[in-house]
Amino acid sequence: MRAIAIAALVVLVGLEGAPIGAAPAGSLPLPEDHERRLAAGEIIALDALPPGASSQAQGGTAVAVVRAPVEKVWGILTDYAGHPRFYPRVVSAEVMKASAGYALVRYVVAIGFLSFTFTMDKYQDPESHHIRWQLAPGYPNRLFRENSGYWQVDHRDGASLVTYGLAVRTVLPGFLTRTAERDSLIDTIAGLRRLAEAPESAGPR
Repeated sequence: MRAIAIAALVVLVGLEGAPIGAAPAGSLPLPEDHERRLAAGEIIALDALPPGASSQAQGGTAVAVVRAPVEKVWGILTDYAGHPRFYPRVVSAEVMKASAGYALVRYVVAIGFLSFTFTMDKYQDPESHHIRWQLAPGYPNRLFRENSGYWQVDHRDGASLVTYGLAVRTVLPGFLTRTAERDSLIDTIAGLRRLAEAPESAGPR
């Protein structure tokens, strides 16, 4: 039961996917029918892994149009302490260290009575609106053997084209964490979209 719960945690946090060869970071070239689906509001999940993923990694890439300015989406993504607002099952995110273009972030994820802590090196480029990350060496981590990925935000007709790539390996056998892999990518972008597209609060009058 513990192994099954951990597998569910990996999927629900949005850290799981299907194995395939690595693809370049950034916005991916999409066929015409995918462009139509994006315009209709669909979140498209692809089998492409981020660059640098190991041959044993699982993961994928999700692409969607978020109807909010790039600056707003970028602000949400780089507010690392606010990640529990849209990452499923993330209950805590603490910025332990920050400098220009870099942040060290400790996450806690939970499902039921189980919780796990892991720490990420985050590198952000505000010019290209690109964030990449990897597990920070030397910090406690009982769940992941590998966890890397990226966010890319591009201008799209007054809105934002968001690309989310992820590659992971856990301490569990792959068959326990392979199900519902596309849903995990989609759920994370859906959470980001809800947050970014929410109307701005008018504040007290």
